[in-house]
Amino acid sequence: MVANTTGGVSFDTDDETELILDSLDDFIEREVEPIVEELGDTYTNPRKGRHENGRWTDELLEAREEIRRRSAEGGFYAMNLPEDAGGEGVSPVTWYRAKKHLASHGGGLERYVLAGPEGPKPLLLQAEGEQVERYLEPTVRAEKSTAFAQTEPGYGSDSPNMETTAEKSEARSASERSGTAAEKDGDEWVLNGRKQWITNAPYADFVQLFARTTPQEAAGRYGGITCFIVEREEYELGSYNNAVGAEGMQAEIVLDDVRVPEDRMLGEVDEAFYAAMEFLSLGRLELGAEAVGYAEFLLEEASEYVTDREAFGRTIGNFQQVSSKLAKGRAKTDAADAAGLKLAWKMAQDERTVMDSSVLKWFATNVLWEVADAAVQVHGANGLAEEHPYMDLVHRARILRIVEGTDEIQLNTIAKTMGIVD
Repeated sequence: MVANTTGGVSFDTDDETELILDSLDDFIEREVEPIVEELGDTYTNPRKGRHENGRWTDELLEAREEIRRRSAEGGFYAMNLPEDAGGEGVSPVTWYRAKKHLASHGGGLERYVLAGPEGPKPLLLQAEGEQVERYLEPTVRAEKSTAFAQTEPGYGSDSPNMETTAEKSEARSASERSGTAAEKDGDEWVLNGRKQWITNAPYADFVQLFARTTPQEAAGRYGGITCFIVEREEYELGSYNNAVGAEGMQAEIVLDDVRVPEDRMLGEVDEAFYAAMEFLSLGRLELGAEAVGYAEFLLEEASEYVTDREAFGRTIGNFQQVSSKLAKGRAKTDAADAAGLKLAWKMAQDERTVMDSSVLKWFATNVLWEVADAAVQVHGANGLAEEHPYMDLVHRARILRIVEGTDEIQLNTIAKTMGIVD
């Protein structure tokens, strides 16, 4: 979606983006598919690719990491980041199209070709000094992975109401420090609290963790929150949150007097929540792109099936109850795609996108939910079979309606932007 000479917009894919999408297909065929084939049923059978607690096996995790590293070497992984941060500086429109294109492959390990929750996000661009070399650059190169630790038990979408705290404390002497305590003289922050449903927490080398540094009464609802870089050996990993469709990917983080030095503060003190809100649109753009791509994959699979499968003397696509499900799905998916391109274009113009991002996130994920259910239905019993991807995408569709803001949060944001509610 690019500007044309008349000042409007075009839905044509520009040549550069076409080249990127073709290159992604080549990369998947050359680099990803052989890894998946070698994994065999360790990949296709979730009972063989997970430990009892849900954690991925070392074999499956190394496959993911190998795909990430090769993608970074090929210039794909974090190509949406600025060039001076190690990315390629591609536009939000190209990033949206690339994310959607990957999802249209079906949502397997190829989704790690482009950075997701485990990779660098704009918030990490606040890194300064040693933080750049130690955290930002290796995450862009896919040599390290991270997690965004904001959600807490009992609060969910009400994340500013967090109970995790960070309090200033004088640094201990070297003889008092453990091997994972502060790394230099000076003040430390002492963190206490719990985070839950944190994607990639089981495997992250470090987390970007939000804690309240000034009481809400003094700083306001969104003020008084600071982001800290906390390394894996510094916090405890609690229970795995094995949400259906994301088994082994989320876990609880437990902080018990965790001490981090001043130079591990990311961004400004008390300003982290405001900084995070600046990047909400990107997260919702990415989820919207994935939802549209998954829906396109399901529609293609279902269309092929109903034009092949026969019952009562004709292909089942000729039955109106079947065809209407897929026709409605196609119409809604196209509308969701248009909403995604509109949001991406407005982001590229640095326009305000609060309502557009909520519209896309709510609409695209609900369309995917409908399409995934329809795909299972038209496949009948085959749609429930373990060897097919349809139920996997039903589960993922359900998750996407919750992460990055629930349906209810998105609709409330839209209503607020319209001036309907306070």
